Amino acid sequence: MKSPKRYLITSALPYANGPKHIGHLAGAYLPADIYVRYLRAQKRDVVYVCGSDEHGAAITIQAMKEGTTPKAIVDKYHAMLESNMHDLGISFDIYHRTSAPIHHETAQEFFTALNQKGDLQLKETEQYYDEEAKTFLADRYIIGTCPVCSNDNAYGDQCEKCGTSLSPEQLINPRSTLSGNAPSKKTTTHWYLPLDKHEDFLRKWILEDHKSDWKTNVLGQCKGWLDNGLQPRAVTRDLDWGVAVPLPDATGKVLYVWFDAPIGYISATKQWAKDNNRDWKPYWEDKETKLVHFIGKDNIVFHCIIFPVMLQLHGNILPDNVPSNEFMNLEGDKMSTSRGWSIEMEEYINDFVKKENGGDMMVDALRYYLASIAPETKDSEFTWKGFQDALNSELVAVFGNFVNRTFVLMHKLCKGKVPPLHESIADELDKKLLADIQQAKNNIETNIEGYKFRDALFEVIDLARKGNKYMQDKEPWIVAKNVGEDGNPTPEAQQKIDNCLHVCLQLTANLAVLINPFLPFTAKKLCAMMKVVDKMLEWENAGKSTLLSVGYSLRAPELLFRKLEDTEVSEQIEKLKNKSIQLMEATQNNQPIANIETAAPEQKKPVIQFDDFAKVDLKTGTIIAAEKVEKADKLLKLEVDLGVEKRTIVSGIALHFDPSAIIGQKVVVVTNLAPRKMRGIESNGMILMAENADGKLQFVAANEATSNGANVS
Repeated sequence: MKSPKRYLITSALPYANGPKHIGHLAGAYLPADIYVRYLRAQKRDVVYVCGSDEHGAAITIQAMKEGTTPKAIVDKYHAMLESNMHDLGISFDIYHRTSAPIHHETAQEFFTALNQKGDLQLKETEQYYDEEAKTFLADRYIIGTCPVCSNDNAYGDQCEKCGTSLSPEQLINPRSTLSGNAPSKKTTTHWYLPLDKHEDFLRKWILEDHKSDWKTNVLGQCKGWLDNGLQPRAVTRDLDWGVAVPLPDATGKVLYVWFDAPIGYISATKQWAKDNNRDWKPYWEDKETKLVHFIGKDNIVFHCIIFPVMLQLHGNILPDNVPSNEFMNLEGDKMSTSRGWSIEMEEYINDFVKKENGGDMMVDALRYYLASIAPETKDSEFTWKGFQDALNSELVAVFGNFVNRTFVLMHKLCKGKVPPLHESIADELDKKLLADIQQAKNNIETNIEGYKFRDALFEVIDLARKGNKYMQDKEPWIVAKNVGEDGNPTPEAQQKIDNCLHVCLQLTANLAVLINPFLPFTAKKLCAMMKVVDKMLEWENAGKSTLLSVGYSLRAPELLFRKLEDTEVSEQIEKLKNKSIQLMEATQNNQPIANIETAAPEQKKPVIQFDDFAKVDLKTGTIIAAEKVEKADKLLKLEVDLGVEKRTIVSGIALHFDPSAIIGQKVVVVTNLAPRKMRGIESNGMILMAENADGKLQFVAANEATSNGANVS
């Protein structure tokens, strides 16, 4: 089969109406990132686009809940989502937003093209209307009793208690979320996409052309929709927030969010092309492009039925695959932000990434566990005990243990250099492990290209497991006891040691290449330990047994992963339960959800002696210059006047302060902290900060009259 000329990869656009949880990460973003990183390592032409979905009733409802405007809501949560994805290693080529002018233009052009060709139908219908608010009600503005589970607060499009998809007409005793009144019916006019006219095309394209390469869960859901018969679907709505319908007689009407959101993939590609002086058209119009949508199962109908009809009518390419995942549950229950039963990406980052040195290892720990339990064919479950077991028993005890033993023994028994491989005494164990490396590489390729990321990851960890078994069988530390008169291993013993550690080091280099799509921070740390550039991570190097040159000096081993303690697991489970109880109580008492405190109970730090505190050198200073660090959303480079000297300090406060606004700010600085390089800039000190109840950072400031360089004690 001919390889595609280029790849366009998308992840479902997340709604910018609140934080997103790790179930979302596992469903649509981590699998796509693994696939994209693999393609990049293959040196293939690939563009990975995503962005915030910023229109629709969900946004306006959240704005009402928080007492603000839709614009303020999307600005707030777009920044949060973009930052969260970056922190968790999701490597978009562009993370765009549907509120951008280029998206409005693209979506309007798309609508106009279909409408002018007669591909849309104009229909007059009766829809729910709030007489007091004087507005038509979108699905999410209507609540009532669910006809399936009797939940009194089901929405007009879905019951969030039982998960049933609904229409407003199905609700029992419907009422407006704006006034609380029972709505009336009023005539309105909208444009519809006649899906029923495209059933034959969809049946052939999905159930025949892709019956052998699409997931069974995707094919099954599509077949169910087609067997039930498709109906025309409105592409416009009566709302004041969204992409305006580009017609003179359509005042007060916007494009329905399900219509405008997937067009966001196209507008994001356009913006990426503009930013990089590239042509966007081949990625959407050339049939040699492979388009792949990564989504969760609740988005199958949009990406496999509705959007493909739109694309075909518009003259664009169709997706080659839509590898949808099922849902990830949490501690025995469905993950739900609205019920407080979730682990938000922001929460995990705050608890495990920002609070410790080497937070990147905890990013990779999460990526590892989520990939290992990915709901690829059926629902899966995240548990904190399972996370602990995956980290401690696999990453620490298998992967990290093999690498650490290899480096320690290499420094102890081979003078810190890559030893030679003595072919004349190479035995079957040596040859078998080298062959296992090549076989693992082939298996990983097959699984990744078949969207079986769990199986691919298993191959990597299993290869490390084989490395541990090989080393245990070889026992170089025992062989080293065969010494000559000089107290060193005999020449024969040293050759056996050399062969064992040569093979183990070549395996370590291969593990860096093979783990890179899954755990990118770990792969880079391994490169640093081996003193090789990241170019070694290119896929063409996988399977090779000559990646590290004989005689090359390597650095001392570093901790790749740390164990997760039982107390941390208990704290997270307790935090989860408390958050859920608080949210349920808030809902019952009509308390704003945004006011709920979701942080874990504050843990007291251990008691220290005065001598411990006396070691810290605190001095007052003034910020005299501040600028953002390039390609680092959270970092500011500060120049601080300490009286007798000026220091450069890199501080992670960029999301809280505008650089120009803090020049002249009095600060307290830890001046005897060891220097640390951040983004290539050496930071010499740390600014003391405090966090208020809203999570906003504030300076621990000295009195304005205090001179720079004064001691703080």
